Amino acid sequence: MTTDVWLFSYGTLQQDEVQLATFGRLLEGHADALPGYATSLFEIKDADVVATSGKTHHFMARPSGNAADEVPGVIFRITPAELAAADTYEVSAYKRIAVRLKSGREAFVYVGA
Repeated sequence: MTTDVWLFSYGTLQQDEVQLATFGRLLEGHADALPGYATSLFEIKDADVVATSGKTHHFMARPSGNAADEVPGVIFRITPAELAAADTYEVSAYKRIAVRLKSGREAFVYVGA
């Protein structure tokens, strides 16, 4: 039996076209937030990622040092195989880490490497 995992997205993994290209399906999720982080725009140079997302700049979350900061987003339940697909989609400027979200749920998220 496959144990699902939770993935938090504050960016392009929320887009229907990115989900279809990356996971082969649309994901169902609900709002949550990543405390202690802030985002900035980051230029994407990977042509495949730009083609899939339709965007040359994506948000990148980094620890802010301020517990009051938070990054809004959506949490999705996905399979380990889908998590591996998300790893392939994300460019090397991002790394996947495990975090505790505002809801208290533990999830994976891609942040600045």
